[in-house]
Amino acid sequence: MNKYEEVLSQYNTQLNDEKIKAEVAKIIEKRVPENDTLAVKKFLMGSVELTTLKTTDSEESVLAFTEKVNQFEDAYPDLPHVATICVYPCYAGIVSQSLEVEGVEIACVSGSFPSSQALLEVKVAETALAVKDGATEIDIVMSVGKFLSTDYETVCDEISELKAVCGDKKMKVILETGLLGSAENIKKASILAMYAGADYIKTSTGKEKPAATPEAAYVMCQAIKEYYDKTGIQIGFKPAGGLNTVHDALVYYTIVKEVLGEKWLTNQWLRLGTSRLANLLLSEVVGEETKFF
Repeated sequence: MNKYEEVLSQYNTQLNDEKIKAEVAKIIEKRVPENDTLAVKKFLMGSVELTTLKTTDSEESVLAFTEKVNQFEDAYPDLPHVATICVYPCYAGIVSQSLEVEGVEIACVSGSFPSSQALLEVKVAETALAVKDGATEIDIVMSVGKFLSTDYETVCDEISELKAVCGDKKMKVILETGLLGSAENIKKASILAMYAGADYIKTSTGKEKPAATPEAAYVMCQAIKEYYDKTGIQIGFKPAGGLNTVHDALVYYTIVKEVLGEKWLTNQWLRLGTSRLANLLLSEVVGEETKFF
């Protein structure tokens, strides 16, 4: 047994997908309605990672995107601003130079997002440049093909090396849960990512289907809880991709609350990777349809 198999052996990874589906359905039915409140929706607005990762992104569009965040604080001074602006590394400098709101992080997807199919040297260089240009958080994609081939050593070594490049900047590891095939694999990937140095684990890139699912979130939160109980290290959670409605956001909030508890219910530890959700949450909070972002 190598050290990665040894780490995995400390956790229950023998999961039944149907059982998890039933457990999640029960949580959604019983617990989501009690979290459908104005206070929770305001909190969720402050956990949004406002994201633009389009082929058509340009300096002009990213600048305009950032200006919206700057203007939000004046337009809605009583509401929390978004947690993060998430862009490609080539736009880190623009966001860093134009963002005026304190407390909004600048996240960059890096390491050959979304496929993670590149030489490690390329991933390292891209990550280092993003940090140099002002990224305060880095989102990388786990090497899914290597994980599915059970090459856990390479998977973990890459994550560790990229975390070393990030230094004190937070690093999120995207598991691309829709491609992992089972709850067992999602649990294993979560544990290995945390063991290798992830500050957050994230469901998806949003470029593959299915993206985030409540079942994947439930398994990942269980892994975070078990890891915290064993190590005392708190790891953040980020569902991303497929968050299309306010109800979706409430489902993920509820899963985090039920599995991880109040300690994770801050915008430091719970993030939502989406853009369309920001306007939907804002509309519900102000009581009328609003398209600000």
